[in-house]
Amino acid sequence: MSHQQEQGSSPGGRLRELLANGKTLICPGVYDGFSARMALAAGFKCLYMTGAGVSMSRIGMADLGLTTQTEMVETAGMIANIDPKTPLIADADTGYGTAINVARTVERYITVGVAGFHLEDQVVTKKCGHLKGKECVNLGEYLSRIKAAVEVRKRRNSDIVIIARTDSLATQGFDEALHRLKAAVKAGADVAFLEAIKTEEQLETYCAAFRGTGVPTLFNMVQGSTVGLKITPKQAEEYGLGIVIYPGLCLVPAYLGITSALKSLKDGTLEESCEKVPPQEIFQVCGMNEIQELDREVNEWVQEFEKDNE
Repeated sequence: MSHQQEQGSSPGGRLRELLANGKTLICPGVYDGFSARMALAAGFKCLYMTGAGVSMSRIGMADLGLTTQTEMVETAGMIANIDPKTPLIADADTGYGTAINVARTVERYITVGVAGFHLEDQVVTKKCGHLKGKECVNLGEYLSRIKAAVEVRKRRNSDIVIIARTDSLATQGFDEALHRLKAAVKAGADVAFLEAIKTEEQLETYCAAFRGTGVPTLFNMVQGSTVGLKITPKQAEEYGLGIVIYPGLCLVPAYLGITSALKSLKDGTLEESCEKVPPQEIFQVCGMNEIQELDREVNEWVQEFEKDNE
């Protein structure tokens, strides 16, 4: 990877350690505290904050570039600090404006403890990468975003991982998309991210372009997409991918499960599966035992202090 710092002592350092071991890093898409807690309880080593998920869960809107920098930073900071030992890769969309807006976005992500983020070349009024009708900025503007991120990282003495994403495959073709990613890496990006890959041939060529360069490649595995290629974790290893993100992994089951439960209630019944999970089990996933243990330790200390100072 292009940016070298002492690893392991920061969120970015921990992410770099995971990427350096040569195995594909599997990252479930989370979007709020509850989904993050469940992913952590499942034992994942790295989480991915999906912008689509934040848009739908936080503001109730489709992924059409409507979430603000503030909303994304606040959500990322909350998720990143549930378990600071587990790195979080966050969606940074377009950086929310010009190069100076990108700089502020990166600075705020560093401050709240994000380990890495991806920055794309769509226009500011962007949309989900697996929808039709996307538009991309020119190469110069894209590189200004990447360079702004790199400069802020340098000035903050940070090792946050910069992931260069391009959506230009859909608008300008494969060769231009690959050219953009290589240019972004030259500008200082650490990881390449080609969005909405359609064929195995494209995937292989993409991976081969960075194989042996020390630049990991990222694949976006969107379940249910009618645009993108589908691969398994085993196939990801075979291609040599550095990261695979699953933005819909928590969203889709939540949609299906909640919709089904609501329909049952509307029809005058309750789903039996809901009766199988007591509230205590959910609370435990969300840190109840740790919170109660802290409360117990504090109360015991206060009692002991008062006893010794009567």
